[in-house]
Amino acid sequence: MNYQIQKAALISGIGIFIMVLSVPVAEFVIFPDLFDYGNAEITFKNIQKNRELFVTGIFLHTITLICDVVVAWALYIFLRPVNRDFSLLISLFRIVFTVVTLSALLNLVGLLNLTQNAEYLSAFDQSLYAKVLLSIKNFNLQWSFAFVFFGTYLIMLGILVFQAFYVPRIFGILLIIAGAGYLIDTLRIFFFPSTKMDYLMITFFGELVFMLWLLIKGWRVKVFENNKNQETEYNKDYHP
Repeated sequence: MNYQIQKAALISGIGIFIMVLSVPVAEFVIFPDLFDYGNAEITFKNIQKNRELFVTGIFLHTITLICDVVVAWALYIFLRPVNRDFSLLISLFRIVFTVVTLSALLNLVGLLNLTQNAEYLSAFDQSLYAKVLLSIKNFNLQWSFAFVFFGTYLIMLGILVFQAFYVPRIFGILLIIAGAGYLIDTLRIFFFPSTKMDYLMITFFGELVFMLWLLIKGWRVKVFENNKNQETEYNKDYHP
């Protein structure tokens, strides 16, 4: 049983690590060079000229979505001894976040068709440039909305991690703070878009700290060595 828990910890840590590398490259390196939110025509032409770079950004997001599903499954297994039903609910929230993010990403996939068939489309639609920029803004807004689910997920994950006797409670607290930060920042985008809350960025690192623990120590935990009662309860649930 320890082996299964340890393997799940390692897989989830690796999955989060891959996400830490993939999305920032797309959002802070690739897309800023392509998107000019003040000029739709320049944005359109940048995507046309750098199609491979744009596709790379899309697939980096896709890799992240795949990792989201894997991490949801792995953390469910890792935290299942604490509370099976609650762990399952938490994993479902991350899946919902992934689905909403995928829906947002399809806006960028649709841009490939617009830019590849520009000559044909422009003959019938003079607002082609505006449509490209609108699709990008739709992606950003829908992706931001997805973080309502992600923030809720992190808060619930933090609660369960706090209850896990084989994980230091500080990580549960950090995850709850991170989830609250995501929720507040997302609500700000929709309700108070002109309000600046850059200081919230410091709260977002809770999952990264937890990732480091999973990679360094989490995969070596011995779930039942300090709590025989929970071992007995777990065996009744899963080994009748």
